[in-house]
Amino acid sequence: MSVTSADTLADPVADRARYDRATARLDAPLALVDVAAFDANAEDLVRRAGGKPVRVATKSVRCRALLERVLARDGFRGVMAFTLAEALWLARSGVPDVLVAYPSADREAFAELASDPELAEAVTVMADDPAQLSLIDAARAGGRAEIRVCLELDTSLRLLGGRVRVGARRSPLHAPAALAEAARSVVRRPGFRLVGLMAYEGHVAGVGDAVPGRPLRSRAVRLMQTAARRELAARRAAAVRAVRAVAPDLEFVNGGGTGSVQHTVAEDAVTEVAAGSGLFVPRLFDHYRSFSGRPAALFALPVVRRPGIGVVTVLGGGYPASGAAGADRLPQPYLPPGLRYDPVEGAGEVQTPLLGTPADDLRIGDRVWFRHAKSGELCERFAALHLVEGDRVTATVPTYRGEGRTFL
Repeated sequence: MSVTSADTLADPVADRARYDRATARLDAPLALVDVAAFDANAEDLVRRAGGKPVRVATKSVRCRALLERVLARDGFRGVMAFTLAEALWLARSGVPDVLVAYPSADREAFAELASDPELAEAVTVMADDPAQLSLIDAARAGGRAEIRVCLELDTSLRLLGGRVRVGARRSPLHAPAALAEAARSVVRRPGFRLVGLMAYEGHVAGVGDAVPGRPLRSRAVRLMQTAARRELAARRAAAVRAVRAVAPDLEFVNGGGTGSVQHTVAEDAVTEVAAGSGLFVPRLFDHYRSFSGRPAALFALPVVRRPGIGVVTVLGGGYPASGAAGADRLPQPYLPPGLRYDPVEGAGEVQTPLLGTPADDLRIGDRVWFRHAKSGELCERFAALHLVEGDRVTATVPTYRGEGRTFL
């Protein structure tokens, strides 16, 4: 299988010219979404999902207008929220199917959920411990609405008798028997209904397996991911059987992520997949053998200084992504191609020097276009996204931040 980078799907020179023309009347810093690229990425996710619905991970979008746009397309159904407060806000905004991807300790939000039967029917909360259910009961404040519950399966690959672990530290529920016992604890508890099972294989879905210049690491990642997929497919199927024996009316089994959609949907036990980063395609999703996306979300910073030959300084830029700190968490100077960070200064809080031959062609007021390392985190820096079609801004829509919502 050939290796294709997301950059090969774009014409950087033409794209830069389009984006500059489209936003010429706007002052930078600013952020845009290329609508054609966004729609093409959505279409690719549906194709890879092979007929199973795609649930949109809202943390990777964080813009209601774009969530509405993608949910209007065939092949997408429901969203996966990152906090309970966000889930309630989206449900009140008309989203009928909201799964909260992480357990919550938001007592006020639980009280609101339990007091409103319509909200309770639209929102499903995540659990992996009976203590989380006890917290909900303590927070009900008299509300009697039945709470929909999804259990999370730990997807990590464990080797050498468990001494080696590959994968995120999420749910403590690893074995099918543990899932079945957790299911019984929900089913036996008044006021709760077990409706779903989730298993997010981040070590497969979120790790590129074809990184240029790192052939040995890429091969090691591919071997790990092949082993992880095989082990998880068998364990997930067993876990679903065990849970369905307790709760026969289970409504959904969610799995996957942008980087593993086509593999996860091949499992009969999985009824839907989750994806979000594949819509914007940030830089961390460039290097996969199994798919190539088009960079759809960019931000521009203005050139404000020219300190010398081969260097310009742009305003702002210190927008690192979450996760283990490293160079791969920094935004990528994208257009014009060929710019790089000063290794001493990196991406600065209020200014960022950029080095490289293209700097000599940039003038004060010109803009440099960047790609964020991760997807929706870009929207925590900007109040609005300018939607670009061709070489025109056809709409400007608020991000969560622009609507005054900062959930995390």
